Amino acid sequence: MNKRIVLIEDDTDLYALLKYNLEKEGFTMEGSQTGRGALDLCRRVKPDLILLDIMLPDSDGLDICKGIRNDVALAHTPVIFLTARASETDRIVGLELGANDYIVKPFFVRELIARIKLQFRAQPTPARVLKAGTLELDRSGCQVKLAGEPIALTATEFRLLEYLMTRPGIVFSREQLLNAVWGQDRAITDRTVDVYILRLRQKIEKDSTAPLLIHSVRGFGYSFQPPATTASGAEQQSELISAVA
Repeated sequence: MNKRIVLIEDDTDLYALLKYNLEKEGFTMEGSQTGRGALDLCRRVKPDLILLDIMLPDSDGLDICKGIRNDVALAHTPVIFLTARASETDRIVGLELGANDYIVKPFFVRELIARIKLQFRAQPTPARVLKAGTLELDRSGCQVKLAGEPIALTATEFRLLEYLMTRPGIVFSREQLLNAVWGQDRAITDRTVDVYILRLRQKIEKDSTAPLLIHSVRGFGYSFQPPATTASGAEQQSELISAVA
């Protein structure tokens, strides 16, 4: 699968140069030459890595990075700053805000590409099949089975279940789930999440009125937590949610 990269860079010549060379390396590129709308662009594209200029004409790249790290769907996406700010203090601030790397302009394109590939090598291979008891979700085949029997899910139901299963034990608000599954460009309310959760429960739970997998957290939202995960936390979560490469 081609890795998707979002490039936020206001220098027209540098933007074109990086886009040409990264696409030549086989990456899929999307981007913007302004900071306005950059966060929404990242939410829509769901990139594997973000290249972010700090000194943008209409925004501060540091603030954009903060937004990325505070977004549930983007929080773990690698961010590499591209900037003319070369002081030690600037580097420290950038890294403390959550950047994975900090590259000072001017730089060699080959070095940037090497650093991008280093970020991808550091990322674990995503699980192809997620399991929780008798529930199995095949990410590559977009199929879900319960006790070996296929379950018919809509595309949105699949994305919602996949998102929850890859983050067992974490409680998400309705707004967080809307941002992660439906994206920012939507004309629906947070109650839509309740409807889809109910549909999922009817399809994957033995008793949708007494769910054992998708739990409601009063006053906040929902969490995917198979019964055994309540006993010993993360250690049992790793046993229940297993990866098949």
